[in-house]
Amino acid sequence: MELVSLRRSAKDRDTRRFLPTTRADLDARGWDAIDVLIVNGDAYVDHPAFGGALIGRFLEARGFRVGMIAQPDWRSTADLLRMGRPRLMVGITAGNLDSMLNKLTAQKKTRGEDQYSPGGRTGLRPNRASIVYANLCREAFPGVPIVLGGIEASLRRIAHFDYWSESVRRSILLDAKADLLIFGMGERPVWDVARRLRDGEPVSALRDIRGTAHVLRRGAWEELPRSRHVGDGGVLELPSYEVVTTDVKAFAEMSRAFQYETNPGNARPLLQPHGSEAVYFNPPAFALETSEMDGLYDMPFARAPHPSYTEAIPAFETVKHSIVTMRGCFGGCTFCSITEHEGRVISSRSAESVLREVRALRRMDGFAGVVTDLGGPTANMYEMRCREERIEHACRRLSCVHPEICENLVTDHGPLLTLMKRVREEPGVKKVFLASGVRYDLAERSPEFVTELAKHHTGGQLSVAPEHSRKEVLDKMKKPGIESYERFAEQFQCASEASGKQQFLVPYFISGHPGSTLRDMVDLALWLKARAMRPRQVQDFIPTPMSMATAMYHTGIDPLTRTPVYTAKDMHEKRLQKALLMYWDVAQHDLVREALAKAGRRDLIGTGAGALVPPASGQGALSIHAQRAARKRGPTKRG
Repeated sequence: MELVSLRRSAKDRDTRRFLPTTRADLDARGWDAIDVLIVNGDAYVDHPAFGGALIGRFLEARGFRVGMIAQPDWRSTADLLRMGRPRLMVGITAGNLDSMLNKLTAQKKTRGEDQYSPGGRTGLRPNRASIVYANLCREAFPGVPIVLGGIEASLRRIAHFDYWSESVRRSILLDAKADLLIFGMGERPVWDVARRLRDGEPVSALRDIRGTAHVLRRGAWEELPRSRHVGDGGVLELPSYEVVTTDVKAFAEMSRAFQYETNPGNARPLLQPHGSEAVYFNPPAFALETSEMDGLYDMPFARAPHPSYTEAIPAFETVKHSIVTMRGCFGGCTFCSITEHEGRVISSRSAESVLREVRALRRMDGFAGVVTDLGGPTANMYEMRCREERIEHACRRLSCVHPEICENLVTDHGPLLTLMKRVREEPGVKKVFLASGVRYDLAERSPEFVTELAKHHTGGQLSVAPEHSRKEVLDKMKKPGIESYERFAEQFQCASEASGKQQFLVPYFISGHPGSTLRDMVDLALWLKARAMRPRQVQDFIPTPMSMATAMYHTGIDPLTRTPVYTAKDMHEKRLQKALLMYWDVAQHDLVREALAKAGRRDLIGTGAGALVPPASGQGALSIHAQRAARKRGPTKRG
């Protein structure tokens, strides 16, 4: 790993191109102090894909002196104190992932690598990092306002089910004892907070900023006017923490009510009591316009890890030659938290902004002309929005594409097609991939997009996410029926053949999702076998904070329909469900046979063409030598 550091250019080793991280950096700038300190659970990579760096550069561009402390030792305040006391505030982010999701798998085992740490090393951030950092900062800087942000704070802002402790936890704002919490995409709120603190307002006065939450003490919240309907000017009270901790129906109602207040155009302020206190949530901030998105990516990022690192940062290696074109997602998939964090309204960059970044990539050491990804949460949602702003602001739908694509959604792929063409024709660019995935129910509406995707923007394999084959399960996910995937697959295959290419789809599937039984997984395994598909990517469902699928997992209730929903909670059953999708892997055969027996499908154990696995012993069983050889070969590499 040391060679990574030695190969860096002198430009990348120049710390003046980064936000200051030490007292020496301040002295070099002639600063006596910083205005804002950002404490970051990830390694410091000065790249727009890393949230801490993005917010730091955003504030810097508005005249604030910003310092960055990445992955501080949380056992003392020494690391935090190395640049002195910030004048205005401390901003805290656990990093690009929730710290518990970053550490533990669906089976609650410790992950072997931390993608956001140097060398992929684990143990460089604490569990529940936002809380630990906030407590440490309060000790280091008494009286300095502490503001939580990032995805961990955003998705734990209300009372939430925590999978890793199997308990309902309070709003993270109360456990961290911070002054404010910024949720969602933070540029607008953090600008308001920093500006008003700079102008002399106390943090206690910052109670009306969209996209923020604060704590109200007893006597300050009980008499607030309650809302009976949208637009009446009142606050919507969610079931209290104490109630949702003991009553799963109340938890489901809380989750339902919260979801319907996520559109900035009509969302009401929320209030959730926690004992004698209550957390007050202002409506979400509005999405950025195109000019504002362009401004973010025009900032002077070094596009490199800080020179102090001597080991590669795996997450940076993944994204260093990729370009974000948009943010947000209107899909509303229940297992995903992108909508809860980034919002349902798409913010897109202009083609000119994207091309400026392409030219910046060309100047990077090691760029060989390949843009590894041109996209975002969903690449082909670029520039898609409601046909009228008035309708968009009034809409209360939770998904623009489920149960069917809304008639008001503009699904024109034209702007994306133009962008794709302009980027691949840019001098010095040899290949442009759309690797972040596409929404195939939208893609199938544009044969021209599918043709261009197959001809120019796929490198042999394209990732897509059908997730399941059973309609009942897909409905719980808010995903389109499997027929949509099959139509897209046929379109893509035809387009690939017409381009003279042999290309494959790499489908992603989820096991153990709420609504999915062992019998449902057997049906999915049979669907896969009938199509000679051997999935390489199987995600064991992880209940992440705040998602609707997590509410189903915890309560056994679908909050939207208020009907019971089955969920596999036993770890062994979760393994059985996952094993069924790997029916072809000899290492999984024992689990598959057990799953088939429990599902009442022993008829699928045998040697016939319709069987999923051979018997464990007797006629048709694999010999010990055959089993060893199959395990040695390992899983097939073909999707």
